[in-house]
Amino acid sequence: MAKNPKILSIVLAGGEGTRLMPLTRDRAKPAVPFGGVYRLIDFPLSNLVNSGYRQVVVLTQYKSHSLDRHISQVWRFSPLLGSYVSPVPAQQRLGKHWYLGSADAIYQTINIIEDVQPDIVVIVGADHVYRMDFEQMVQQHIESGAEFTVAGIRQPIEESNQFGVIEVDPDHPNMIRNFQEKPATTTGLPDNPNQILASMGNYVANTKALFEALALDEKAADTKHDMGGDIAPYFASRNEAGVYDFNSNEIPGSTVTDHAYWRDVGTIKQFYDAHMDLIAYVPEFNLYNQDWPIYTMSGGNLPPAKFVHAGRDRLGHATDSIVSPGVIVSGGEVHHSVLSPNVRIHSWAQIVDSVLFDGVIINRRARVYKAILDKNVVLTENSTVGIDTEHDLARGFTVTPDGITVVPKNTIVDD
Repeated sequence: MAKNPKILSIVLAGGEGTRLMPLTRDRAKPAVPFGGVYRLIDFPLSNLVNSGYRQVVVLTQYKSHSLDRHISQVWRFSPLLGSYVSPVPAQQRLGKHWYLGSADAIYQTINIIEDVQPDIVVIVGADHVYRMDFEQMVQQHIESGAEFTVAGIRQPIEESNQFGVIEVDPDHPNMIRNFQEKPATTTGLPDNPNQILASMGNYVANTKALFEALALDEKAADTKHDMGGDIAPYFASRNEAGVYDFNSNEIPGSTVTDHAYWRDVGTIKQFYDAHMDLIAYVPEFNLYNQDWPIYTMSGGNLPPAKFVHAGRDRLGHATDSIVSPGVIVSGGEVHHSVLSPNVRIHSWAQIVDSVLFDGVIINRRARVYKAILDKNVVLTENSTVGIDTEHDLARGFTVTPDGITVVPKNTIVDD
């Protein structure tokens, strides 16, 4: 391995995101807004750029228009030093089909990797919220002698069927003895039977070994062409798979509270809970860490947020909330919520425990409780969301078992 190996980063951003419906009805999952001003794709891209990796390919597929537009508008680098973030749709170079899985997505873009000729490929998912210095993972990968390294994080054992589960070699704690993709049952860790070491969906691979594994997978009969389900077990079976403990990753400016924070936001509940993490008094994920910023086109040409009316009968205010640029709270009440750009809250309206996307308008005396309102939703005067579950369901809104109501974009809610 070269002393300063050449790195190419690949972001897997082609997932359909069915568990996030209706938020993914018209957009790819990585393009879903998050935290007021961001989109989910901003988190892996920010991590890669902050790690010093600035040659990035983003593999897209489903409903990718808004994702492609966001990347082209926000993630532009000077070409002087060869930096780029390039969205690449399914190429169909190997047949008239879209990506059959994450491994097939990489295999279909081998020509792009060959053009760059990297020593190492860093492969990351596009739908998780976290901070990570991938350079630290790459260094451990090189030092371990592994051909393929998986980033791992501890998770409750009852969630093992949602993750790739890593069994570490006790004699070589940086190497994987066994890897199971979403097993129905498994055993816990030796030091904590109630936990497993789960794959984060982030990988580092030596290019030549990766090409060989992908070529074998492409010809295999019993395969889902998946990085976690097929490629990781392949390397583990050859004693060539390493594991990187995410807990050891040190981020400048991190705190005890948000150290090693990582959230899968693949479901409505997970997506909602991650937003609630942002607005805790001591946030579990600190958006304000400028030593490791999350980049986006924040604010653009929008004016600052504005709060008006301070009379006895109406007070425009927000508490325990995130309020984005362009928002006007005009005599309404906002509590424990996230307001995206250009939201309007009118007099005597109430927004509690909710997430409002761009351009939402809440008219007078309307009420929103424990809800996610997609872009450009309008509540007419006296309308409600999240108050009456049966009423919400009758109107075609999504209501999760946890009581989170989701209203699709461009909906006019008129009671």
